[in-house]
Amino acid sequence: MKYLSTRGNATPKTFTEILLGGLAPDGGLYLPAAYPQVGRAELDAWRQLSYADLAFAVLSKFATDIPAADLKAITDKTYTAEVYRNARPDSDPSQIAPLRTLEPGLHLLELSNGPTLAFKDMAMQLLGNLFEYALDKQHDELNILGATSGDTGSAAEYAMRGKRGIRVFMLSPHGKMSAFQSAQMYSLQDPNIFNIAVRGVFDDAQDLVKAVSNDHAFKAQYKIGTVNSINWARVSAQVVYYFKGYFAATRSNDEQVAFSVPSGNFGNICAGHIARQMGLPIGQLILATNENDVLDEFFRSGVYRPRGTAQTFHTSSPSMDISKASNFERFVFDLVGRDAGTLREFWGQVDVGGAFDIAGTPYWDALPGFGFSSGKSTHADRLATLRKTWEKYGVMVDTHTADGLKVGLERRRPGLALVCLETALPAKFESTVIEALGRPPERPLAMENIEQLPQRYQVMDADVSALKAFIAANAPV
Repeated sequence: MKYLSTRGNATPKTFTEILLGGLAPDGGLYLPAAYPQVGRAELDAWRQLSYADLAFAVLSKFATDIPAADLKAITDKTYTAEVYRNARPDSDPSQIAPLRTLEPGLHLLELSNGPTLAFKDMAMQLLGNLFEYALDKQHDELNILGATSGDTGSAAEYAMRGKRGIRVFMLSPHGKMSAFQSAQMYSLQDPNIFNIAVRGVFDDAQDLVKAVSNDHAFKAQYKIGTVNSINWARVSAQVVYYFKGYFAATRSNDEQVAFSVPSGNFGNICAGHIARQMGLPIGQLILATNENDVLDEFFRSGVYRPRGTAQTFHTSSPSMDISKASNFERFVFDLVGRDAGTLREFWGQVDVGGAFDIAGTPYWDALPGFGFSSGKSTHADRLATLRKTWEKYGVMVDTHTADGLKVGLERRRPGLALVCLETALPAKFESTVIEALGRPPERPLAMENIEQLPQRYQVMDADVSALKAFIAANAPV
């Protein structure tokens, strides 16, 4: 399988050729030249697979240049009960991503039982093993540059710590994450981990990553790669749990389901879009935003209008405090019929601080065919959903999952089972859980008092030159 750029000006490449990179040389994002199709016979065969075997089956469609035995060894090493052992106490410990039924037709897909208690572990643990595999084959090293609004950073660092030939430079918005999220990252003392707290919001950090990635000479000299969801391998790994959630919530492949997905950077729900394009019977993809509702505005009005730092709110679901969704470009590329010229025109407006509007165009007419619905959740909504879910079901959820539940229940079509994707365990957002329920969430013993551990990080302005100087000083050629 070959991968092409959304901007249309990059040479098609294989899975392993784009694995260690990130952005395409023309500034676009990589996508398969055509989505692999999964027919009814394969769906029937996949229904009974373990998570590791399902991951191998799905990823075999994308990583066609990795020998099957090698890929199988990587998925078997990644998806084990030992790695994903932080399941809720009353969950099935043998299940990597267990489905919890709240009531008939309403489910939570528990994705937060990995080492950092967030869904990002589902893909990031695989990415760490893929990187190590590829670097060993090439006898090379990699300096990973990423940006996080909270959970990507810790998931990446826990997946990459101790990996041979890998350094991680992770940017985060200074003072904008929960105390638990900050402590998870900043308390790591591994010499290959570098945390940089950027004065600004997530979008400022993400812009720095893109600016460095677009400096092709610097990127080549310092062997810069990325773990953000602009990395195709991460998105492809996330496709797997849509298949798992669908199989767990249905009895046959004749049924359709709705997935509700808390979304800020559009990576998680982009994986659902791809699963649907592959042939998974998804009736509805429900996108839930918080007060930073740029994506909801697009699906309601056709206007994509990223906002600046001053217009990006700091909320109680901080991992979604994003106003410029980098993965959205992949979906729009499909929406415009994979016309790279139209895509470049749209993002030319976005890249200079503008917006684009598809209302009244054939693209707006085509939008319903992709199965999306959207809605917004506020702090008051999160508190109400936390209380209702606890009182009605005895289940404590985190703030982002609460956004997904609130919007999913509002937007789902009658007759569709609803699967809400869990974002994190509530321990990561303790203060809001206490505000809603008057009691703290449980946390794994290994993470008791994590906030009191010594922390190591560098505070930096949103300055590309300063970032490059820091990388050069800590990742000598």
